[in-house]
Amino acid sequence: MTLRARLRRLVEDRRFQNLVIAVIIVNAVTLALETSRDIVAGYGGLLHTVDYIALGIFVAELLAKIYVYRGAFFRDGWNLFDLVVVGIALVPASGPFAVLRALRILRVLRLVSLVPSMRKVVAGLLAAVPGMASIAALLGLIVFVAGVMATKLFGGIVPDDFGDLGTSLFTLFQVMTGEAWPDIADAVMERAPMAWIFFVVYILVSSFAVLNLFIAVVVSAMEEQLRDEIREEEDRQAAEQAAVNEQILAELRALRAEVARLRERQPDPS
Repeated sequence: MTLRARLRRLVEDRRFQNLVIAVIIVNAVTLALETSRDIVAGYGGLLHTVDYIALGIFVAELLAKIYVYRGAFFRDGWNLFDLVVVGIALVPASGPFAVLRALRILRVLRLVSLVPSMRKVVAGLLAAVPGMASIAALLGLIVFVAGVMATKLFGGIVPDDFGDLGTSLFTLFQVMTGEAWPDIADAVMERAPMAWIFFVVYILVSSFAVLNLFIAVVVSAMEEQLRDEIREEEDRQAAEQAAVNEQILAELRALRAEVARLRERQPDPS
């Protein structure tokens, strides 16, 4: 067995992948501990050593995959994601690049590419992006219209919340998330008692209707992805079964040919 074949078996082995996952988790813990000045003061050297060891393992894994898959490695989006995340950690974390030191925590995101269930969730979210973009545009249009209305209606009443369009848009975004919107509405209703109609309608449209469409689009995309995976699995099983059937038929043909040859070799009893 060649070196490339042995490395391929290693990087595709589930136990090796579990080892990489364990290293990622340990590295995440060490990076979290580095946020404590007291812990860094006492165990900073050990934490940095563990961090370098983890980085070395990640680099060795990626180099092994590049050697095994070669050009195919760069055609896989998840491999490119891992390459970028690990590559950021290799940039010198000093001078103008000191800010990149904080980006080392991005290595934890490699769990997404290694855990199949997480990959399915992310793939479903990415598949839902086109539909989510349309809903985001619709939501933005609704907030903009409501912002213009609120500025004209309530700008003179509560200038701190609706004094101009930018302030109104921020306030309406806060109302849409449900953050302290009764206090905002009460401040307006002290001088405009019927203002509750505006807030109720706005919340019903933005929060209960449009925002829930995001969930519907994501669920629909994930269901479609699940159906595609089921179809792919069925096609794969059908192809495997067809190959098995073809092999059985070939063996039967060979057996019939062998039986025919044996009959030809038998002497004529007459």
